[in-house]
Amino acid sequence: QVQLEESGGGLVRPGGSLRLSCAASGRAFASYGVAWFRRAPGKEREFVTAINWIGSTTHYADSVKGRFTISRDNSKSTVYLQMNNLKPEDTAVYYCAAVQSLTTASNIATTARFDDWGQGTQVTVFT
Repeated sequence: QVQLEESGGGLVRPGGSLRLSCAASGRAFASYGVAWFRRAPGKEREFVTAINWIGSTTHYADSVKGRFTISRDNSKSTVYLQMNNLKPEDTAVYYCAAVQSLTTASNIATTARFDDWGQGTQVTVFT
């Protein structure tokens, strides 16, 4: 089992950038696939992006494709979410989640079983 902690959220103008981090503690993080989700006020939680255990595959929601990039550094037990060209509709609490699996990122995107979740970090894009 791993414990996850997100950081890097904040306030930004439209068109701006932020980089979120998801730091893991615990053993065997390199065997976990990781996904980012977000929940906007009054809306359901939605999938944003996922990366497989070694970083060789990624998967993105259409709404962020071309603007967001997920990556990981297993030596630091950290997954990153680089968010560029942010829009007001990106405003949400962002959560990372991990599943102990060697499957592809596209499979992670559709899994209903995540082993661990972080507490979330707020991203606000304001005009």
